[in-house]
Amino acid sequence: MMDKVYNPHEIEARWYKLWIEKGYFVADNTSENPHFSMVIPPPNVTGSLHMGHALNNTLQDIVTRFKRMAGFNTLWVPGMDHAGIATQNVVEREIAKEGLNRELLGREKFVERVWEWKEQSGGAIIEQLKRLGSSCDWSRERFTMDEGLSRAVREVFVRLYNEGLIYRDNYIINWCPRCKTALSDLEAEHEETGGFLYHIRYPLADGDGYLTVATTRPETMFGDTAVAVNPEDERYKKFIGKYVILPIAEKKIPVIGDDYVDTSFGTGVLKVTPAHDLNDFEIGKRHDLEVVKVMDDDGRMNEHAVHYDGMDRFECRDKTVEELKQKGLLEKLEPYALGVGKCYRCKTIVEPSLSLQWFLKMKPLAEPAIEAVRNHKVRIIPEMWEKVYFEWMENIRDWCISRQIWWGHRIPVWYCDACNKIYVSAEDLDTCEVCKGELRQESDVLDTWFSSGLWPFTTLGWPEHTKDLKAYYPTSLLVTGFDILFFWVARMIMMGLRFMGDVPFREVYIHALVRDAEGKKMSKSKGNVIDPLTMIDQYGTDAFRFSLTMMAAQGRDILLSEERIEGVRNFVNKIWNASRLTLSLLENVSDVPSEGMSTFLPDRWIRSRTQKVIRGVTESIDTYKFNEAATILYNFIWHEFCDWYLELIKPNLYGKVRDFDDTTTRRELYRTLLDILKLMHPVMPFITEEIYQKLPDNPCESIMISPFPVFDENEVDEESESEMDLIMGIVDVIRNIRGETGIAPNVKIEAILRANGHTPLLQEYEFYIKQLAKVEHLSFTTDRAPEKAAIGIYKDVEIFVPIKDLIDVPKELVRIEKELSKIDEELERLFNKLNNTSFREKAPSEVIEKNEINYKTFQEKREKLTASREILETLSGD
Repeated sequence: MMDKVYNPHEIEARWYKLWIEKGYFVADNTSENPHFSMVIPPPNVTGSLHMGHALNNTLQDIVTRFKRMAGFNTLWVPGMDHAGIATQNVVEREIAKEGLNRELLGREKFVERVWEWKEQSGGAIIEQLKRLGSSCDWSRERFTMDEGLSRAVREVFVRLYNEGLIYRDNYIINWCPRCKTALSDLEAEHEETGGFLYHIRYPLADGDGYLTVATTRPETMFGDTAVAVNPEDERYKKFIGKYVILPIAEKKIPVIGDDYVDTSFGTGVLKVTPAHDLNDFEIGKRHDLEVVKVMDDDGRMNEHAVHYDGMDRFECRDKTVEELKQKGLLEKLEPYALGVGKCYRCKTIVEPSLSLQWFLKMKPLAEPAIEAVRNHKVRIIPEMWEKVYFEWMENIRDWCISRQIWWGHRIPVWYCDACNKIYVSAEDLDTCEVCKGELRQESDVLDTWFSSGLWPFTTLGWPEHTKDLKAYYPTSLLVTGFDILFFWVARMIMMGLRFMGDVPFREVYIHALVRDAEGKKMSKSKGNVIDPLTMIDQYGTDAFRFSLTMMAAQGRDILLSEERIEGVRNFVNKIWNASRLTLSLLENVSDVPSEGMSTFLPDRWIRSRTQKVIRGVTESIDTYKFNEAATILYNFIWHEFCDWYLELIKPNLYGKVRDFDDTTTRRELYRTLLDILKLMHPVMPFITEEIYQKLPDNPCESIMISPFPVFDENEVDEESESEMDLIMGIVDVIRNIRGETGIAPNVKIEAILRANGHTPLLQEYEFYIKQLAKVEHLSFTTDRAPEKAAIGIYKDVEIFVPIKDLIDVPKELVRIEKELSKIDEELERLFNKLNNTSFREKAPSEVIEKNEINYKTFQEKREKLTASREILETLSGD
């Protein structure tokens, strides 16, 4: 027996534990079944489950469970990322509570503390993913710094170095003064910020006037080693070869000509600071300019900033501007919007700075990766992301792969300080082969994304030729968010092609963001964050998963609210209650799975509809249209199975219809519930397993390993669907007349049908029409319409409901007028909003669409009430 009330938490914990104990998630690399494999986008070891994780892993689990039930040998590899900067920051905060910092501890002790933290506190997200129902193969869980992956990272570095793709050089990089490390271009997040364009006069050395430069960063002027003009600029070309005096520093620097200078920007004169701007660095190389670095690694000015030595960079900016004003060298300043780069971790403004770093040449890796997507060896879904991928890949720059932190894969390079010999090795080294001196390992670690980029093949055992690698590479699918398309997806494609000779996955499904109900990005500062664990605690995992799935339309952000999840919980309860009813109807029936096709129309109809649902759900999951699969299931279960089929067969199974053989109906009921549970399982794994175990004679030990329903065209019955559609349509019309005219639900009414050739069918199922429409007397006519009756039409059947004596017509007309007045006010408000140009330009597309749907809903309500008013006005005139 099923409990009266569904209790998700006890059920979820029990079934997940059993699934793991039974080994249902474990893949068999010797299986001859077709293989399906995925690798999880590894969450940070510091992470906690947020909405992005919840959506991403729900969608992955849907596909995994679907493929497993469809007979595939399915592998979903889980794991975590060591998250270099993020994890180091967490542990530094922890040791600060003890009055320590990493420098006091030293590198070896600090790294030990990070490992201790990882074992004790890291990885909480793994347990949270289990609560979500993720059916990963936990026996194959990996960590980007485990022994096997660490070895693979070294192997890749050495090979790329030996192939001439990794090099060390001084270059302009993004420097975070807070984290004290280089960042890749992708890790420096740019946002538009209000600033100023400072117009500064640089006096000519010969005393004959000045040149005015325009800059947004006056504090870097102490590193200027030239000013540049465009040699085609008639205003300034005569100054090329002359000198100007660098203000405050009183240093003579040359005026040079370079085609890079944009004559339309600022004044057309460019200050050249090779150590603090990438474009200036390139100009400096072309003109062999001195390179002067004016800041240290924590963002403070150095001795080159003369009397501002030791001052914070932004304080120096203010002081420099003030001094320029006093000296009459600040011509003007004007407001200017500029894209400021910020560290993706700590949000500190990054500083473009010259630094000795390790780089990976990207062009040779990018070219085959571009072709792989262009030739659809990798399909990106939705396709719109391909254009974004190509734009980035075709303009790719070399990747700065070194980071000045201690937690991560230490770069496998050793230096001999005695003879300057450099060694690159996958194995640890300690002695120089040339001079026998002691070797010193590179202190930098690799960018976290370097090891993540190897994830699809290193997690399967590379560089060893393992059975897993042979069986499951290339993987079948990657499910991820668009925000890491370049950080991770593109790099995996490049690395997979380079080291495996094949793409890492055949398809990439890119899902959208989860936003709040108003379309705003969730953030703690806005107070609009919905915690997935809280939602799971309150409403159960299945309701939460189905809510996300139902809104996961391709290319469209999810607008989530707690009310939506609460609404889906009602659907979960509906499934539970419908299953309780079904099982009560199937009790003590030994021949449930009997053979023989039912002649009862609702049975033939539900079987045909079930087949179409099987086809629709299968196609939707196969094409990653998860919301369509969920919508199909929701409508079928709630409306067709519960509202119609169960209501139609209850009188038969309760013995209220004489001489009715219920054997085939019970069989059809059993089959339909079984199909529903299997179709729902990938999205709602827990409740479906619980109900499945209550079914009589269930054929498999677990629904997880039962076969997914397969579409059978032979069971599609268009004639039965058409006949049932007519019956349901007539019932709906009678119900609508009742609702529109205000007749109470408990009042029995009369209905008269002009059936126009459908009389035999409708007479055969007259009992069921009367039951569902709450009609006391149903008759058929070929005469003219009866007087004082509300009229409805469905297809070619006319429906008449005499209502004159059933309601207080004047009172109902007053109620309708009040309701129409409220609706008109709301329609006017929405109309004005939707026709507001500012709203259209600024609001997210999802919010606009939501308002358009509301407008349409109110219009439909208005039409129905207007129709009701017309009916009642006709009657009131009699």
